[in-house]
Amino acid sequence: MNRSDRLFRLLETLGDHQLHRAEDLATAQAVSLRTLYRDIGRLQSSGVPVAGTRGAGYQLGQATLLPPLTLTDPEVEALQLALAIVLETTDPDLKSAATSLAAKIDAGLPLAGSDPAADWKQIEHPFANAARGMGHLPILRAAIRARQKLKITYNGADAILRSLILHPASLQHQARSWILQGWDQTHATNTTLRLDLIENAEALPELFTPKL
Repeated sequence: MNRSDRLFRLLETLGDHQLHRAEDLATAQAVSLRTLYRDIGRLQSSGVPVAGTRGAGYQLGQATLLPPLTLTDPEVEALQLALAIVLETTDPDLKSAATSLAAKIDAGLPLAGSDPAADWKQIEHPFANAARGMGHLPILRAAIRARQKLKITYNGADAILRSLILHPASLQHQARSWILQGWDQTHATNTTLRLDLIENAEALPELFTPKL
């Protein structure tokens, strides 16, 4: 498993905001304690509020509202998109400033206590090509609203492209990375897809009924 996938899974585990022993996290990730400590350090240096020590365990901190502003969800999304784009710049000064700003914003955004329907996931923002996949957002949003099936071409962890028919349910984001959740009709299972790994998304002329 590559580092990007490890961090994604690690943040999913820490997303319950409970205290986790380092040994348990390392076992779940199938990595050594040394690798686990490095991954925790990468998250912390990226501005993700992971608290704890090697002896006591680790926990994703509870966030507070960003003072003194109250942002709507569309405003937060616009802010995340803008930062994702700037973080891809080759200008070292601008990228440094954007990274510093991103860490401050992440520290103030709500990580819990949001609308249960939103159920935001915690994903590290410095993934390579953080802005990749943003072009799919209009199609994905429209398909969710219309309950329209999507044909997705997805770049899996083994770097092999695969196609699936998806009943899209929700788009969620945190730290400038996005995930798409829904029902994978092709494999008859619920699935979570990272937008940065979606190669193509095509709306199909067929509607679906959400599963209860």
